[in-house]
Order: sequence, then structure tokens, then C-alpha cells
Amino acid sequence: MNPRIEELKRQIRQLEELAASGALPAEQAAASKTRLEQELLALVMQPDAEAPTPAPTPAPAPVAPAAAASPRVSRKLLAGMGVFVLALAAAGYARFGTPSAWKGVPVAQTEEEAGHGNATGQIEAMVGKLEDRLKAQPDDADGWSMLGRSYSALGRYPESVTAFQRVVDMKPKDAQGYADLADAKAMAAGRKLAGEPAALIAKALELDPKNLKALALAGTIAFDNNDFSKAARLWEAAIASAEPGSELARNLEGGVAEARSRAGLPPASAPAANAVAAATGASVSGEVQLAAALKGRAAPEDTLFVFARAAEGSKMPLAIVRKQVKDLPLRFTLDDSMAMGPAARLSSAKQVIVGARISKSGNAAPAAGDLQGFSKPVAVGANGLKIEIAEEVK
Repeated sequence: MNPRIEELKRQIRQLEELAASGALPAEQAAASKTRLEQELLALVMQPDAEAPTPAPTPAPAPVAPAAAASPRVSRKLLAGMGVFVLALAAAGYARFGTPSAWKGVPVAQTEEEAGHGNATGQIEAMVGKLEDRLKAQPDDADGWSMLGRSYSALGRYPESVTAFQRVVDMKPKDAQGYADLADAKAMAAGRKLAGEPAALIAKALELDPKNLKALALAGTIAFDNNDFSKAARLWEAAIASAEPGSELARNLEGGVAEARSRAGLPPASAPAANAVAAATGASVSGEVQLAAALKGRAAPEDTLFVFARAAEGSKMPLAIVRKQVKDLPLRFTLDDSMAMGPAARLSSAKQVIVGARISKSGNAAPAAGDLQGFSKPVAVGANGLKIEIAEEVK
């Protein structure tokens, strides 16, 4: 599975959010979204050969429609589309989501979000070809697994349940099949892991104690049950099975940090990627405070975002961290490990503006009634910054 596929989907969603809020000019957002969608489509149309991670620039050439190219269904395409619809959501809250019933987690996708624009119809056409093939070869368990993951990526969860049930019926000793079925059943039930999904996850771990998706989902169940020590332990085990540096690994690391904090455990050792990021000097650090006059306007559980964006050009954050008002005053360090995408990192800028925003909605994009404060433009590498949240977003 090419991790770039998920990264592109996440960047497109963030562009849409920033454009909808007015934080990014519509024309600039549209141009960036077109480039990202072209790259996404190019990736998902690739055959089984190992897909390279595309460079962020320049924009790729337009891709011919699927019908014209007549590509065969790619196992890497469909595996890439089945991007842990719940497993990424399981710990993703720790960075940008809400740690309760996955509310606000942008990774678990709806049908409109899964393909984005022009890519959606072509992906669905390829899924249609796989459906036709399975009608002729109904005993192909791997094909049903790919179809189930495809349905999940497109938000068609009841159909995903049916496909994964076929996999389990044909391969009753396949841990991944049980984990995928649990995932699909939870999504079809409104993202609820209790009951049958939990039993399926337990079965998957009985068959394979190192199954990545099952560990991630089991950690979510433990977290929802306030068993934070167990959640941290399960997510740490999942990290050991995840691709180093992948979005899933980063989300799991954030989940571990949150779970260990809530359990009263000391922080885990910093991931190697964070250490490398810090060693480059591509960071900014300082302290955020809430102005005394506004302390009555923010609740302790309100979301706090601390971020850095380029001093000139796009307002898309180059690094961002999510906390709560109760964490104020907050000492922070932002670096490349907190980037929203590989093409937009602190190390790519010379000067940045550091901001802090208290969001009532929990969304990263500013909204009327939010409270915020910003630094003056500073050089990347600056430390000792003082950010005061002293104004209201109008």
C-alpha cells in the first residue's frame, strides 16, 4: 500500500476545509486541489508494480479516463483504498480529532470524501470491474477482500460487510478477514465497536496477536472503556507492526501519548522521526498564554491549536499541534514531525508566523467566536516566542 494515497486524501480534505472557512483563497485552493487529485488518480491507476512516492512538484499531466485506458484492477490500488477506515481513526484523534466516538476524525470517510471529484467515478468504475470478475469467480477470497476494502474506502459499509463475510466464510483462520469484518460492521453501525465488532477483533487477535488493524481497533475499545494503560499497550504493539513513518504510525504514536498521559504513565520515548526533525533545527518554540480579559470566554475542554504557517503565501499550516485550554499556559515546540503533508513543512520556509487558536467547534479552520493570537514573522529555528491569545475571530 502506497502511503502517499492516504496523504493525498488528507491534504485534499484540509484544502476543502481551509477554502470553506475563507482561510485560503478559493482560486488557490482549487488549483492545489486539482493538482492533488491528478496525483491521487495517477497513483490509484498504477498496476501492481511497486508505486514510487511522487515528488510534490511539478503538477502531473492529466490522466486519461479509465475507460480509455482499460486498466486491469490493481491489487495495490484496492489495498491502498482499504486504508484502515477505522484503524486510522482509532488513534488519529490524538492529533486532530476528538477522543470520543471518533467525532470529527477526518480519516473515516464518507462516500463523497473517499474519491474526491473526478477520481471518484473512475475508482468506482474499477470497482465495478472487480464486481463483474467475482461474479465469474465467486470463490476468490482475495478478490472479495479487495472488494470489501474498496467498498469501505467509498463509504459503502453494508456492502463491505457482505464482502468481508464471504472472506471469513472461505478463510475461517484468516485474522485479517476478521479484523476487516469488524471494521466494516463498526462503520455500518455508526462507528460503534461494542458487541459483535469487538468479538471479531478478539478472534482476529487470537489467530494473529500481531495483526495491525486488530491491535489498533482493540486499543480504541480500551480507550473508550477508559482503560488507558491497555490502550497504550495495544497501540504500542500496533506501532511495532506499522510501516515506520507512515501516517498510521504517526497517529498511533499520538494515541499512545494521549493514553499514557491519561493513565498517569510517563511519556514513551520519542519516535526516531521526531528526533531527526528536531536535529535539523527546523522548529519553532515558545509559550502560549490566554489574555486575562478572555479567560471567562473559554472552557477548560475547548480545543486549542498551536500552529505555524509561512509568513508569505499560503495560510496552510506547516506544523500544528492540538491541545486543550486547560493545558494553558502551554510551552510548545513545532517541527517537521507535525507537518500536515510532506510538501508543506517548516523546513520548507525561511520565516513563519506562529499562531494559537481556541476553537469551540474543534475544527482547525477559524470560525466566528474563536479566540486567537499570532506572533510577528520569525525565522525558522526561533525559540522563546510569546504568543498571547487576545482577540476574537469575527
